[in-house]
Amino acid sequence: ESLDPALEGVDAVFWMWPFFTLSVATAPAVLKKIEQQARRIALVSSVGVHIGLEPVDNNCHAYLEKLIEQTSLEWTFLRTTGFMANALGFAPQIRGGDVVRFPYGAASRTSVHEGDLAAVGARALTEDGHDGRTYLVSGPHALTQEEQLQIIGEVIGRSLRWEDVHAEEARRQMVATGWPPSYADGALDYFATLTRQPEVGSSTVAEVTGRPAHTFRQWVEEHVDAFR
Repeated sequence: ESLDPALEGVDAVFWMWPFFTLSVATAPAVLKKIEQQARRIALVSSVGVHIGLEPVDNNCHAYLEKLIEQTSLEWTFLRTTGFMANALGFAPQIRGGDVVRFPYGAASRTSVHEGDLAAVGARALTEDGHDGRTYLVSGPHALTQEEQLQIIGEVIGRSLRWEDVHAEEARRQMVATGWPPSYADGALDYFATLTRQPEVGSSTVAEVTGRPAHTFRQWVEEHVDAFR
């Protein structure tokens, strides 16, 4: 019911679903509320759906896409790669020392600036021509996690070092902070594949917004205080 005043007068919704375990119980009711008020919806989906890694029955992004397709809404799916903001997870270790310990430093990602994702979503919600489109939204470059760390070090003026730890240690930490075990396993397995083959990327940000996508270095410069 709290959605009713939030949706009053709204004809387009940018939808990001942050819950691992409430999709089946709650998402249909939320989407029904949206459909009653809005005409357009842009869903923050996942690269996992794009590459066929994420099935509908895991009740996450692919499940949400299927729900939306069954509505009368004009939809656009934003299948994003990793967010550059995920690097904030390294900030406590960087502030406390010169070593970041995490699995798969060689995992190569095409992480996207959150502002670029928002800009693509805004275009999809305010312009014609995006109805029924599925966009892979990524950053402009593939960088390993270790290369991201090196860039952070260059920006803050310190020498930082990556130290791989066993994936099982990271899994325990992820589950302890609320990740369902199956989701933690899926994320870590995906990172393992990215050590062998870089994450897919696209030029969607430039094509949709008419300007280049932001680089990871630009993102770090915007968030430098988080790492000092």
